[in-house]
Amino acid sequence: MRIADFALERFFARWEFAVEHLLCASDVEGWPMAELLARADPEARALWDGLRLGYTESLGHPLLRAEIAGLYETAAPDDVLVFAGAEEAIYVLAHALLGPGDHAIVAWPAYQSLFEVARSAGADVTLLELHESDGWRLDPEAVRRELRPETRVVVVNAPHNPTGMLPSREDWRDLARVCADAGVHLVSDEVYRYLEADPSDRLTAGCDALDRGISIGVMSKSFAMAGLRIGWIATRDRTVIDRCARLKDYTSICASAPSEILALVGLRARATVLERSRAIVAGNRALFAELIAGSGGRFAWAPPRGGSIAFPRLDAEEPIDAFAAALVEEEGVLIAPGSVFGHPGNHFRVGFGRDGFAAGLARLEAFARKRYG
Repeated sequence: MRIADFALERFFARWEFAVEHLLCASDVEGWPMAELLARADPEARALWDGLRLGYTESLGHPLLRAEIAGLYETAAPDDVLVFAGAEEAIYVLAHALLGPGDHAIVAWPAYQSLFEVARSAGADVTLLELHESDGWRLDPEAVRRELRPETRVVVVNAPHNPTGMLPSREDWRDLARVCADAGVHLVSDEVYRYLEADPSDRLTAGCDALDRGISIGVMSKSFAMAGLRIGWIATRDRTVIDRCARLKDYTSICASAPSEILALVGLRARATVLERSRAIVAGNRALFAELIAGSGGRFAWAPPRGGSIAFPRLDAEEPIDAFAAALVEEEGVLIAPGSVFGHPGNHFRVGFGRDGFAAGLARLEAFARKRYG
């Protein structure tokens, strides 16, 4: 198997821990472990205190799978499979569902593994481009037009990385119907679920929307616990669970024992956990909206409807890559140019989840004023 370099991850490998202000992270400021454990219920605390560092159940701890199933309307614990992060879930799913001669449709721009792993499995991939001029809308009819007899999956990330797009309820319902009518799997990457700008816009989870729907979740984004490396899939299609479980025997085999218990604690305390994440993201999103409004048109965006990220545009003759390179070298502020998503033009990703956002944003604004007047 040959696979292209992961441009965004190579970018972060170079810069993430070397800059003063990380303005393009997609996760939320991580929970201090002591504060998380202080919110453990008696059962979870006893599991933590008595934990032995042996192998865990390959499908995931039964209590954790039950807690994850409770996030959905129709899922049972046996409809859940735990992975070492969403990345492993994406990798295993692609190899379970796709092979040479198969076809996948992936909304784009996108997190690279959502389409690159499918290509490495031998599938032909159609990148369905979203456009700022349409508010980054995902059009179900555009998906329908790309369907082929060999299409096996449609892959959507909503809320969307990097644009912050969230389909309308009508578009989401229509997309589920398109997939159901075609007999294809809808793979719904929902790692930013619960970070909708308006909670009333929250969509039905993929695994609840249709029999062949598959939801991907993770503790890294909305739940602000990236260091746990705990992700999952949820689907009522038990054949998919079985195929993925067999492939997982060749990857992580099982999850980290401490991480599973900490994830259980976090999910049981999710009301508090998610309230914290939403407050951080909403506050920083509002600050960035003020920058857009006061930039005199230098920066523009289609305001994000969900998630902890957005994909604004620099309106200048200078390429965004040059601007971003000068910004990090002179000010220690990192933004992610659209080129790391393979996206042309002058868009860049900004992330609203981290503490210290205001200080980094002030440097970005001052740098732009100095550079362009």
